[in-house]
Amino acid sequence: GSQKCLSCPPGLSPVSFSEAAATRILSRKTKVRSWFLDLSLVMAYWQGDGARTYHHTAPVNAMYGLHESLVMLHEEGLEAAWARHAAMHQNLKAGLDRLGLGLVVEKAYRLPQLNAVQIPSNVSDEAGLRRELLEVHNLEIGAGLGALSGKVWRIGLMGASASDDNIKLCLRALQQSLSKV
Repeated sequence: GSQKCLSCPPGLSPVSFSEAAATRILSRKTKVRSWFLDLSLVMAYWQGDGARTYHHTAPVNAMYGLHESLVMLHEEGLEAAWARHAAMHQNLKAGLDRLGLGLVVEKAYRLPQLNAVQIPSNVSDEAGLRRELLEVHNLEIGAGLGALSGKVWRIGLMGASASDDNIKLCLRALQQSLSKV
């Protein structure tokens, strides 16, 4: 969603289509079963061919947020943003190593923006520790999902939140909370 690396309000799902896909959508022979998924209506809405087309009520505030986040990304530069995320991932990884915490995903498959941290075996109440991080340090880290529930913490470094200050706060909070276990 848009709230991840674009750092704008949640609720938008940017999507793009190739020319070939757009041609295929517009040359469809059968009617789309769902009004919501009728992309030909959305395309007419955006292309503004003169006819009044209604497909949805646009989330105007979210669109302003998306615009500003794209301006920020443009000002930083896409390659610079990628480099920042990679550097922040390395900073977090080094700090986690100093705390004796490891990442679950093998190096070749890691995403700099999402870090799955192995929960130490001496932490019996991982949800309680996450709650303390939130209540005491104003830091929220994600729980593991599915088969990784109770086994990993998810630390996101996405968009504007991928900064040295946030990494220092996260590592300091983890160190203080883990020292009580």
